[in-house]
Amino acid sequence: MKLYQLHAFQSLPISQEVAWDFLSNPANLKTITPDNMGFNILSGEDRAMFPGQIIAYKVSPFSGYTTKWVTEITHVKEGSYFVDEQRFGPYALWHHKHFIKKVEGGVQMEDIIDYKIPFGILGQIMHPLVVKKQLLKIFRYREQKLIELFGSIPNAEGKLTFKTI
Repeated sequence: MKLYQLHAFQSLPISQEVAWDFLSNPANLKTITPDNMGFNILSGEDRAMFPGQIIAYKVSPFSGYTTKWVTEITHVKEGSYFVDEQRFGPYALWHHKHFIKKVEGGVQMEDIIDYKIPFGILGQIMHPLVVKKQLLKIFRYREQKLIELFGSIPNAEGKLTFKTI
């Protein structure tokens, strides 16, 4: 079994409160997801984020493949972090930690995603060819969209890395 990890950082020139209000609102996930993924929230975005919240989506992570994706918000520390875990969807495991901390000139967002691809050896072969490329595309899109919405901190670069655990 291979476990993969995506680790992303991005700094924005906004307050921790503004960052939290935007990032903890499930409805805003559509805004920072590429349009070609056909991302739609089916249920669960009607309340402020809380532990135990179930959010259901419809998404096309790859051309020609549409699936439902159900996540649970398992941990929340108001203003600082939240964790979502896949309960049903395209991954064998998806555990996504979102951190927000104050830095000079704004906030730094940090995402740590631990995930596992289904389909055994076939999934491992598909990871660098398809899955990793798609995740890079999604997070680069998100980075650019957040810069469009909130601006950027001079000399603060985003960082995106992958590793196999």
